[in-house]
Amino acid sequence: MTVEDTLHEGEFLRLKRVGTWEYAERVNARCAVVIVAVTDAGELLLVEQPRQPVGANVLELPAGLVGDIDGAEDEEMAVAAARELEEETGYRAGRLEFLAGGPPSAGLANEAAYFYRAFDLQRIDAGGGDDSEQITPHAVPLDGIEAWLAARAGEGVLVDPKIYAGLYFVNR
Repeated sequence: MTVEDTLHEGEFLRLKRVGTWEYAERVNARCAVVIVAVTDAGELLLVEQPRQPVGANVLELPAGLVGDIDGAEDEEMAVAAARELEEETGYRAGRLEFLAGGPPSAGLANEAAYFYRAFDLQRIDAGGGDDSEQITPHAVPLDGIEAWLAARAGEGVLVDPKIYAGLYFVNR
């Protein structure tokens, strides 16, 4: 039998040890959803926000936690995906399709991320996240996105590799 020790528990994360392996797990959520959304104009929706652990702004696909809202701990992943897309980008999806899921960093955390493709997008507001977030939404034309990402990286903005996974799903 494997013995798990809790080394530390904070408000959002727990650090655990099994044997000699240490890893993190979320205290307040079941998993994460990542949304791949392309507008009718052929633009990939991205978000940019400061990320304290890396000390820089990071470009990401819209994403968020599932089950992190009090009273909605049993929230369905597709519901969370729709909510996060709307909050972060200001776009509402008419339809969501599950793409794939798995561990984004299996050596560091037990978290899983599930990708959804958003279709039939309708702009409903400016986005930007909730009051606790500093999110800047971007609608980047697919034609030229690689150059745009490279230019932003040249400015010191970090690019989350999940964007490239999202582009794979767009192009397959």
